[in-house]
Amino acid sequence: MTKFTTLLAATALVAIAGCAKKPPAQLPPAPSQTGDTGAGTQTGQANDQMTPGSDADFRRSVTSNTVNFGVDQFDIDPTARAILDSQAAWLARYPNVRATIEGHCDERGTREYNLALGDKRANSAKNYLVAKGISPARLTTISYGKERPVALGSDESSYAQNRRAVTVVLN
Repeated sequence: MTKFTTLLAATALVAIAGCAKKPPAQLPPAPSQTGDTGAGTQTGQANDQMTPGSDADFRRSVTSNTVNFGVDQFDIDPTARAILDSQAAWLARYPNVRATIEGHCDERGTREYNLALGDKRANSAKNYLVAKGISPARLTTISYGKERPVALGSDESSYAQNRRAVTVVLN
């Protein structure tokens, strides 16, 4: 009877091992760093180690990789124009570089509403860059809605930081 029990246990282990969940082929990107990332703010990397045309170079070179929006807004205001102008100039210097523009929202509103608003914010930033001469084929958009907040909290300061579009250079 012990051989039968051992054989049964071994068969069960093989069956369970065959059902193990495999990791996805490609993991989703990590949340982007946001805020002012002007020259000299890159930590942990010397300027001579910065690869030209990389996301780190982008974040170091532009005014900011993030455009913020008002409540329920997706229009590009003068502050956003200045930020996107610096992004367009950098993208023009590196014509082979592609970028993704992420749309984000604060925690208020339904998931569906925030996904749609995040999409409008990302496309608003993309359309501005296209109007500045960047090829639309180089730019993709994605909306994370309220799923990836940069500031945790339920106050106006946190909400304001989470209403954003972030440009991420793809390497």
